[in-house]
Amino acid sequence: MKPGLSNPPEGGFFVTLMEHPRTADIKVIFGLTLVHFIGDFYSSFITPLLPVFIEHFSLTLTQVGLIAGISRILAFFVQPPVGYLAEQYRTRLFILGGPLLAIVFIPLVGIAPCFLVLLVFISLGSIGSSMFHPTTAGMVSSYSGQHFGLSLSIFTMGGTLAFATGPLFITYLVGSYGLAVSPFTMTFGLALMVLLFRIVPPPQGEGLKNLGFIRLIKEVLGRVWRSIMLILAVMILRAFVAQSFLIFVPVLYAKEGYSLLSIGTMVSLFTVAGTISGLIAGHLSDRIGYKPIFYLAHSLATPSLYLLLYLPGNWVYFSVSLAGFFAMATLPLGVAMAQELAPKGRSMVSSLMMGLAFGLGGIMTPLTGKLADIFSIRGVLVFLAIIPLLTIGLISLLPEKKSGGDLKRL
Repeated sequence: MKPGLSNPPEGGFFVTLMEHPRTADIKVIFGLTLVHFIGDFYSSFITPLLPVFIEHFSLTLTQVGLIAGISRILAFFVQPPVGYLAEQYRTRLFILGGPLLAIVFIPLVGIAPCFLVLLVFISLGSIGSSMFHPTTAGMVSSYSGQHFGLSLSIFTMGGTLAFATGPLFITYLVGSYGLAVSPFTMTFGLALMVLLFRIVPPPQGEGLKNLGFIRLIKEVLGRVWRSIMLILAVMILRAFVAQSFLIFVPVLYAKEGYSLLSIGTMVSLFTVAGTISGLIAGHLSDRIGYKPIFYLAHSLATPSLYLLLYLPGNWVYFSVSLAGFFAMATLPLGVAMAQELAPKGRSMVSSLMMGLAFGLGGIMTPLTGKLADIFSIRGVLVFLAIIPLLTIGLISLLPEKKSGGDLKRL
């Protein structure tokens, strides 16, 4: 049985076994991972194209921060309500409709006539990207068997792999054929959606239908709300730092003469390293728990971010990989911890860890841009790099695994 917060009732072994089968449903996990991949693949086009947008629309760094923050801000507003609705209705609308919006609208940035229309296209695509995350993440535990940490890491890998390959794909196309070629990229995603309609099932209900939003929050969080809020605080700070570096390091190195394809390579290396570390972290969390991994990753994230800012020349490719490895390693762990603490509302707590944390972290990225306009990109990032190390105090307060494999609540 998958570790949880409560033991099965007496004589309820077979019921529990049926609800949480020992083996993972590989087909469904693959389908959910593919949804994650295709939705985030198109969202990943925006960051590496920021230098192109700067030149094309004569943007300030504050406007760059606004573009980059749009998807994060919309995640803040979209994912929690979607997480609530996903607890109420068994529908594939959010799972498959979300990626469809991203597939259609993100490629249209290549023909945006002005900055305002560019923001509209990015906003609509970002709403789509936000829609599918809570439901799909909440479904993973239902099909993961005894391998919840690993399955959730594989699911997370779909998104991080998308952010690894998408930048290379779009920067090669735009660098070779110009920005106007991007609308043609939607054909790949539309073809893949046909497969997803065949293999992705509707979400399973969790017995929370007809509860109001506030009652649902109380039912889901109950006595574990302090632990959930602590995890959320750590995830917000992690998201803010990782997103600020992911957004402004490409702008920094574009100013220093690196090509558009080199910028795409940096973004890809950052996220590929994050994919690898997330898989390792998920596997290890099933064996040794969450906190040791949080301690290690956040302690080493700060020095690796400083190396990224100061190692010269081609060393940047090594340092950006190292920074991504540690800065993104705990991304799936926050979601897994929250779902384990609050198993009755997996979609809702997933929306908090992925949407609220991602959104609040993103809301602050325009501030990073504004400060970079006033001071410098490098100076602001030097200041932000210390934050992961400072979160060690919060991490020490996170719940720990008990001897039976469950999480203690605070």
